[in-house]
Amino acid sequence: MMMSFSRRFLSLAILAGALAAPAIAPTAARAVERLVTVSGDATVAVAPDTAMIRLGVTSQGKNAREASDTNAKQMTALLAAIKEGGIADRDVQTSRLSLQPQYDQSKPGAARLLGFQVTNQVTVRIREIDKMPAFLDRAIAAGANEMSGIEFIVSEQSKLLDQARDDAVADARRKAELYAKAAGVKLGNVVSITEEGSSPPPRPVMQAMRANAVPVAPGEQMLRAAVTVSFELTP
Repeated sequence: MMMSFSRRFLSLAILAGALAAPAIAPTAARAVERLVTVSGDATVAVAPDTAMIRLGVTSQGKNAREASDTNAKQMTALLAAIKEGGIADRDVQTSRLSLQPQYDQSKPGAARLLGFQVTNQVTVRIREIDKMPAFLDRAIAAGANEMSGIEFIVSEQSKLLDQARDDAVADARRKAELYAKAAGVKLGNVVSITEEGSSPPPRPVMQAMRANAVPVAPGEQMLRAAVTVSFELTP
């Protein structure tokens, strides 16, 4: 008799639990759904303060030794000019060194060897960007006949992106407050923040830095931050 009563009591307890569970789940779901999710976007415009440029010397000779010796002499003069221009050794790095045979392929038959060509390039970091035109003038005068790959850099990019991130979150809050007001509710705490990305796409402004020097347009970079923020909504 006691065992039968225990089984009935256990069955009733399980049934009561099963009936109570559905009543709790919708309440929790409704609480989670009381959110507003918006995107925020902000940009910071800044002029680059550092430049990276590849330059060097290409030389020819009748044989590999002659081409190499000529190039070494010209490159030594160029490196000296770079150093005299105030560029530290740590900001100069060899980026390309090549020796290639040159053939005459204008006539049919086997190509005739004309000589050899040596190219030696360095990548130079210019930390004072306003001095770049004078630097280029000096390099060209010293014999640089190869120049490519100018890149303008914002050295304090992380700090500026942090400012854009603050502004992006503020932009998201502004939008959320508008939606909350329109819906007749109040804006609550932040539930989640997701960064959609930050990028520094260059936007050149074509202006020569000095009229009597090699024209250089460092332009302007727009540092962008985008976020998605979810806020609670309260009555």
